[in-house]
Amino acid sequence: EMAQAALGAAGLHFDELNKLRVLDPEVAQQTAQLREECRAFLDKIVEFQKIVGSLIELVDQLAKAAESEKMKAIGARNLLKSIAKQREAQEQQLQALIAEKKMQLERYRIEYETLCKIEADQNEFIDQFIFQK
Repeated sequence: EMAQAALGAAGLHFDELNKLRVLDPEVAQQTAQLREECRAFLDKIVEFQKIVGSLIELVDQLAKAAESEKMKAIGARNLLKSIAKQREAQEQQLQALIAEKKMQLERYRIEYETLCKIEADQNEFIDQFIFQK
């Protein structure tokens, strides 16, 4: 015991195999345990970095997909607007054509009425001419 105390005072210790050590066996064991905990912590950090990396990659992919869908939606909306404008222009053209045809119909109706009146006048003239003979 006294020899161990003297050695302990000099900073020398015996381990469980009775080998002479500079470090106190308990300190050495705590150091080894700390080293293992540090390794485990580093492994967890590396794993965490991998998870975060894959998460960032996934978010980037989703952002690109969302941007692509947004562009498709904008394209579709612009296409619909241009189709609506085309339809509007077509409708205006057809309305103008209808108005033109109505005016033409009115001219034909007036011309027809005039021709009917002329025919009636001529028939009356023919009848009078025949009766005079």
